[in-house]
Amino acid sequence: MLQLPSNIDGEAFVDLTVKVMEIKYQGEVSIPAGNVRLKGELFIMKAAKAIIVFSHGSGRSRFSKRNQYVATYLRGHSFGTLLFDLLTPEEDQNYYNRFAIDLLKERLVSATIWLAKLPATKDASIGYFGASTGAACALRAASQLHDRIFAVVCRGGRPDLAMEDLPVVEAPTLLIVGSLDPQVLEFNREAYRELQFEKHLEIVEDATHLFEEPGKLEKVGELAAAWFKYHVPAIMV
Repeated sequence: MLQLPSNIDGEAFVDLTVKVMEIKYQGEVSIPAGNVRLKGELFIMKAAKAIIVFSHGSGRSRFSKRNQYVATYLRGHSFGTLLFDLLTPEEDQNYYNRFAIDLLKERLVSATIWLAKLPATKDASIGYFGASTGAACALRAASQLHDRIFAVVCRGGRPDLAMEDLPVVEAPTLLIVGSLDPQVLEFNREAYRELQFEKHLEIVEDATHLFEEPGKLEKVGELAAAWFKYHVPAIMV
């Protein structure tokens, strides 16, 4: 069961991250992607210079407690967020679709193009937060979209599944892995060596694959927010 970090109570967490008066738009969205429509939830903050798109390989990933936690944390730091399902409920019945990286990447690219065309987001930069196989999708999409993606953060991900595309990923990339997740840590070390542009591998001590330990998911939020803040482009007036 996912818990809030031990040093943050529920009331303080809501006060820190859910700044209702700063939300420009909040609602469910239906994203066209080929011959399907993907369900998602979009938050646009009034002061946001960037929107972070979450990429997770499983269906109904917009309901992931971990993704929601990190998204809420980012919104508390004035980033907009888009959480959406890369697979339809029917597609997600086939477990192997979660590893259909080509399909998932195309869905993510479609969602990114759709998001960039919205009038409310025309001045916002777009970044990716990828988890599990969604990390590979985020990196492959970033390699295709080039400077349209300003930064990528991957949590406990499988960037090794995008190995051929990693040398051309131009977006600054942060890989976050728990020290107690040895196999995924090795996958990330292999991927890190292939990345040729700005990159960093952050190992969170005493964290397992899901970052369920007290304070560890908060650390992921802190690292992601700092990476995105440092790299978000200034809006030219």
